[in-house]
Amino acid sequence: MAGKTMSSGTRNGWAPRRFPANPVAAERLREWLLATDERALDAVGLDFSGADLSGGDFRESWFTDAKLTNANLANANFYRADIEGADLSGANLTGSSLVRANLDDAVLRGATLDSADFVKASLYGVDASDASFRGARLMGASFLDVSICGADLTDAIVQENSFQVRLNDRTVLQGFSGSVFGPVEFVEEGGILEVGGGDLERLIRERGGSVNVIQRKLKSGN
Repeated sequence: MAGKTMSSGTRNGWAPRRFPANPVAAERLREWLLATDERALDAVGLDFSGADLSGGDFRESWFTDAKLTNANLANANFYRADIEGADLSGANLTGSSLVRANLDDAVLRGATLDSADFVKASLYGVDASDASFRGARLMGASFLDVSICGADLTDAIVQENSFQVRLNDRTVLQGFSGSVFGPVEFVEEGGILEVGGGDLERLIRERGGSVNVIQRKLKSGN
């Protein structure tokens, strides 16, 4: 029975609703679906733009430098996946699991990440401008040098997050709650203002959120 399932081009009963238009990416995906072992998908540098991979299990897979623009990745599992440098502009990752995923240098411009799970994920040098993180679980994730200008963090939850981000007046923080390490950079017409500590708590509170900014302990010289 297991062989029959694999030969039908499914993996654990799952198959893409729409294959990528790029023939190389489509062929790699078909090979992975037909594989009889539990290997992860090697999609390094491939073009999956516009594909519908919703509900797929891509744990520990490699999407390094892949193109996933406007792809439907809703409710997919990217646990410990390497998505470094990937372009996910306009992608739909609603309800997806990105637990412990590496998203360093990825592009998330205009992506939908509502209710996604980013627990302990790494986001360094990420452009998430105009992305939607509504209800996302960001606990323990590292947000370092991340642009969230124009992003929507309504009801997103943080917990002791490194949160060195750039935001602006269009960033929505209604219901944003938890605890972070700052500071952040607030982009305004006159330039960039660094905001941390109590000032950051006030900035978030004025926009409808409630976040405790944790002060980093200075190391003793002894």
